[in-house]
Amino acid sequence: MIIEKAASQLEALGNVTRLRIYRALVRAGEEGMPVGRLQEKIDIAASTLSHHLKKLVDTGLVIQERQATTLICTANYGNMNTLIGYLVNECCADAKCVAKADEVAA
Repeated sequence: MIIEKAASQLEALGNVTRLRIYRALVRAGEEGMPVGRLQEKIDIAASTLSHHLKKLVDTGLVIQERQATTLICTANYGNMNTLIGYLVNECCADAKCVAKADEVAA
């Protein structure tokens, strides 16, 4: 994963409203949720929801699909897993370096 993309996605999720929206979509599963139901669930104005959804769509965290007259929003689980993997795949990778530095200091 490119660090700039990860930073953009994390920045998008750094907003309380967008994080609430995203969590609601993650909980909705692969069937997603119509925008109207999402608006009711989050209890925000339609224009505010639209603004925040645009940021989540632009960063690749949310997918929108029109089904007749209904706009369905779905969490992009592939991108979510890539972002989470980016954060945890290197967990403790430099732990030996830290341990050696501690040994040298002792």
